[in-house]
Amino acid sequence: DVQLVESGGGSVQPGGSLRLSCVVSGYSYNSYCMGWFRQAPGKEREGLAAVDRRGQIQYSESVEGRFTVSRDRANKTLDLQMNNLKPEDTATYYCVAERALVCPPLEPDRYPYWGQGTQVTVST
Repeated sequence: DVQLVESGGGSVQPGGSLRLSCVVSGYSYNSYCMGWFRQAPGKEREGLAAVDRRGQIQYSESVEGRFTVSRDRANKTLDLQMNNLKPEDTATYYCVAERALVCPPLEPDRYPYWGQGTQVTVST
């Protein structure tokens, strides 16, 4: 089975930074597109970024320029560096995967594999 485990969430003040990490197991890491979604209370899941096995990345407009996604093939991890965090970034962040050579659009139903999530809170 595909397993995704996120870490690195926490509380930070506006303008601060956090780095999330996702450890993957149970499948051929290089065969999958991987990405990050988030869900704030009372809102729908929102796709943030995805990277395919070639390293091609897509970002949502809401985070482009502030968030950076990267994957480490040696350690089978996917990281999300989040800078200049804002209160509206408060959400549960999920690592996702899809067995595809090219990442599909950042829509929740296009990614069948999800981690348990890690909470990020941005407040004064």
